[in-house]
Amino acid sequence: MGETIFDKVSDIISQQMNIDKDTITLETELEEDLHLDSLDLTEYVVFVEHEFDVDIPDEEMPKLKTVQDVVNYIEENLR
Repeated sequence: MGETIFDKVSDIISQQMNIDKDTITLETELEEDLHLDSLDLTEYVVFVEHEFDVDIPDEEMPKLKTVQDVVNYIEENLR
């Protein structure tokens, strides 16, 4: 079975932000739990866009508060 969207999203967080993948759940909050600042979030979104070939407009970024929000956005916007 292939990797799920959650697996890939958490891999990106783990690899790019140097965070233990085992601590990442769907409920994990990007800013509160992972302490990502606006620069980190922007960088993370770029990696997600590249990995999934989706566009995440700047106005959508504030809505992406949890890992679940990111997964949902990707599922809704996959080409």
